[in-house]
Amino acid sequence: MTEGKRLLNGPKSRIISSQNPSTASKSLVGVIDEGTSSVQFSLYSVPFFKEVANYQIDLKLITPQDGWYEQNPLELMDAVYECCEKACAQLPALGYSVADISCIGVTNQRETTVVWDSRTGQPLYNALVWKDIRSETCVDRVLSKLDNQDKNHFKHISGLPVSPYFTALKLRWLFDNVAEVRKVHREGYCKAGTIDTWIVWNLTKGALHITDVTNASRTLLLDIETLHWHPQLLRTFKIDKNILPEIRSSSEIYGPITSDRCVLTGVPISGILGNQHASLLGQMCVKPGQAKNTYRSGCFLLCNIGERPVISAHGLITTVAYKLGPNKPAIYALEGSVAVGGHALRWLENRVRVLKDFTQAEHCAEEVTTTGDVYFVPAFTGLYAPYWRKDARGLIIGLTQYSTKHHIVRAALEAICFQTRDILECMHQESGFHLNKLHADGSISMNNLLMQLQADTAGLAGFRSSFNHHTTL
Repeated sequence: MTEGKRLLNGPKSRIISSQNPSTASKSLVGVIDEGTSSVQFSLYSVPFFKEVANYQIDLKLITPQDGWYEQNPLELMDAVYECCEKACAQLPALGYSVADISCIGVTNQRETTVVWDSRTGQPLYNALVWKDIRSETCVDRVLSKLDNQDKNHFKHISGLPVSPYFTALKLRWLFDNVAEVRKVHREGYCKAGTIDTWIVWNLTKGALHITDVTNASRTLLLDIETLHWHPQLLRTFKIDKNILPEIRSSSEIYGPITSDRCVLTGVPISGILGNQHASLLGQMCVKPGQAKNTYRSGCFLLCNIGERPVISAHGLITTVAYKLGPNKPAIYALEGSVAVGGHALRWLENRVRVLKDFTQAEHCAEEVTTTGDVYFVPAFTGLYAPYWRKDARGLIIGLTQYSTKHHIVRAALEAICFQTRDILECMHQESGFHLNKLHADGSISMNNLLMQLQADTAGLAGFRSSFNHHTTL
């Protein structure tokens, strides 16, 4: 994987039609896209899937301590409702109405965890975001009780290592440290779930407490083969099954929206996918051996491996890629997660003031032709795949009196590429598939230099999605 390849640009979604709405089908589908940094609602015409309306709101990230990341679940739902309202308000001028929306889907940041009181619908604590590392002590406590103290002890069941990254550890922290959570749980009214569960519960006024197999596979509580909550994992993390959502497929009619606060009342919810799984499917990686990488705050590389799960021995995780219907087989993927991708550029902007804006990284890095032997390891919250070292910390090494900010910024871009290459090499070993191209999306994939460095570093042709209106990480 040493030969450099040229970056190729090309649309990875269906060809966009220029049909006039008056002659095209009046049927629309909507997507609530809830990410780490923003919520948006988009509407697409069918059958050509042309985006006809969109509205996006940035989300606030709360950091009470270093390494702690939270979001207000109520503000998140406010943003969902507002995005739906503002996007739908654009429809009359385009020749459509809300009545033309046939169904909606939900895609969401994964692992981020919410607990709430089912009587009031009020969250019992802020949502713990996927990259939050406060549950490190819970990890240590769990590992200390295992004979081998191996973080991969449950990998043959769940496909995942024991890590603060996953939902089970976040739930354990909440029960151990938040008295209100314990109280409401004792009373029998505590509900828990990832963000998809929280959104659907609110949209249906509590009628649906569900998740899909892709989000469930990120909890460290799911049996990756049977697709049911696993009793041994529930016992290990001391999680009551009754607080968890029902597991459903990624594509079926779950039920109608009934919330009075939502402009989409009566519209059925027909799809749920974790955001990286939605990206894999959206990039049309539907055959074993096809892979994509999303370049945002973190980087998430998924490779379709078909209908049989492969348990990695080289630091990758096994996840459910999608399940397109209750009676359809589950399709699996190997995943390599990079905790700090574009977040390194934000750090250079906000913490050390090397960049005025992270979007200037490409221009800044192009001022030099190499990093000048400067290397950047952005392990701000430890290292995820393939190392899973929660104790790792960041480094900038190789500095000389001739080093400039341009070298550091270029090293930050190369760090993203090196982390991705590590994962690609593991995927080749694990899956046996020869990867000859990599699909790319996400806000920082718009950085041409980054994409070219990635193609050169990995020795793969890169195919970047032309559909990307994210400007935030």
